[in-house]
Amino acid sequence: MKIVILIFVILLAVGATIKNSANETKKISERLELNKYKSQPNLLPVVEIVATRA
Repeated sequence: MKIVILIFVILLAVGATIKNSANETKKISERLELNKYKSQPNLLPVVEIVATRA
């Protein structure tokens, strides 16, 4: 019975570790994408006003 409980606890620990690793990987990928955009120039569209002043 102790072995079954030990195996169950080990499986829960491995599952928690995998979930934590997935969350960290997601955060790292988001951070890398933001850093990629920091090195680029302004990405906002250029708006040209063509109306005459009233």
